[in-house]
Amino acid sequence: MVTQITSFGRSGLYDWMMQRVSAVVLSLYTVFIIGYLLLNPDLTYDQWSGLFEATWMRIFSLMVLLSIGIHSWIGLWSISTDYIKATGLRFFFQSLCGLTMFVYVVWGVQVLWGL
Repeated sequence: MVTQITSFGRSGLYDWMMQRVSAVVLSLYTVFIIGYLLLNPDLTYDQWSGLFEATWMRIFSLMVLLSIGIHSWIGLWSISTDYIKATGLRFFFQSLCGLTMFVYVVWGVQVLWGL
């Protein structure tokens, strides 16, 4: 039996729900960006920059960034517990994934908010 010490949520149902909610957020963002690009065929840098200067777009992008972290963590945790049986190797893999996601989220916040 695999211990759930590195699981994102408290239970499998909670992880499943977070995976679905994050997928919806990612889908909405994808549809929005594709729609924006299709509706603005002659998009300039100033328009694109103006879109991402809006606070609502920064918040939406931050939600997507966090959703990517949550979604990928749950997916990689599930894969690692299914296919990596050695506890030490699994812990190393999960730690590496967690560290990578943390770095990407911090980096993304710096890019979005200019901190």
